[in-house]
Amino acid sequence: MPWLAKLSRLYQPRNPLFWLMVVFNLLSSVLIWLLHNRPLNGVATALVAVFALGNALFGIVLMLRLMREPKEEG
Repeated sequence: MPWLAKLSRLYQPRNPLFWLMVVFNLLSSVLIWLLHNRPLNGVATALVAVFALGNALFGIVLMLRLMREPKEEG
């Protein structure tokens, strides 16, 4: 299963891209929680939604980049 080998490349705690991916994904989760649990006006809702989607997309891009690069040994 080649995709399973690529998934093992995600966990790279010495690589700053790994931590950036974690931060983007956590931040998008917090923003989605904010959208669901706090009453916001229309502009604020749209702004938070755009930031949440942007963070999720950046997290996916970093995840794909980590999966394509060889795992750092250390």
